[in-house]
Amino acid sequence: MLEDLTTAASPASWPAAYPQGYAVVDVETTGLARDDRIISAAVYRLDARGEVQDHWYTMVNPERDPGPVWIHGLTSEMLEGAPLFHDIAEEFADRLADRVLVAHNAVFDWSMIAREYARAEREAPVRQRLCTIALSKELGLPLPNHKLESLAAHFGVVQQRAHHALDDARVLAEAFRPSLRAAARGGVRLPLLECRPLKEWSDSPATPRIVRQAGGYPSGSGYPSGSWRPSRKRPACPYPNPGRYEEGRPLKQGMRVAFSGDTSVDRELLEDRAVEAGLHVATSLSRLTSLLVTNDPDSSTSKVVKAKQFGTPVIDEAAFGQLLRDVEPATER
Repeated sequence: MLEDLTTAASPASWPAAYPQGYAVVDVETTGLARDDRIISAAVYRLDARGEVQDHWYTMVNPERDPGPVWIHGLTSEMLEGAPLFHDIAEEFADRLADRVLVAHNAVFDWSMIAREYARAEREAPVRQRLCTIALSKELGLPLPNHKLESLAAHFGVVQQRAHHALDDARVLAEAFRPSLRAAARGGVRLPLLECRPLKEWSDSPATPRIVRQAGGYPSGSGYPSGSWRPSRKRPACPYPNPGRYEEGRPLKQGMRVAFSGDTSVDRELLEDRAVEAGLHVATSLSRLTSLLVTNDPDSSTSKVVKAKQFGTPVIDEAAFGQLLRDVEPATER
């Protein structure tokens, strides 16, 4: 039997704390690294109940090689006459303004957008984001994995052109609407996260990936965002190590967390959030490590290799960000 969506959307039952509008976004890029560029972007604007108001799409000239054409289908020839990001920044901002950014693995889309605006010496008008992966977990949807195609299939949404920004945004908008209504009907708190815009950016050879972000490196520091970073002495974690993280359960204060590889959120900011939550940020990985956070679990870095040897649990950055929202208090000594 089909659910009664009218009941879910009725004024009496709709949570007053829910946002007043959403911008469902998808961007295709030249790659996944910090210095990669957006080559196409799409936005579906939705009202407070998830109804589509309008949609918008553009290709973007990245001023470089387009990257994996076999995935997104956009060649150098197709992008040559496309506008630069600077040229579409205002119109893009108008689509995002005063709305919650919604995306599938939202930390990635938001990070790419924030970097492009920083390059254009502007600031994206986004203050909160909502990841549909996190929302599907909050709702307990019986998905085989967290791919967009699985979420679409669950709600009977037909995907026509995978990895085309406009169609991916359409599919996500259609899957988000019933998700939003199910959350409203069940009184589920939406997993909203703060968006912190970048303040400066440089693509110069001397500082290929330098970023100044709230809580990040100071302007002009020259620190790259790769494997080498200046060490920071942190105070000792006041909580005992409760052991390893178990999938499906919350993190617990005192857990030892290690990071490996590039992160979408500035690494120091991510570490600061972990420390503020009561976790122990470890610079190396040992048998005592509770969890390894990496976006590339198949890499050959020493931490990933050791995690496999020790059987240390591994999760990606997006999942870790969601777990940070509800860290269990430490057991008293």
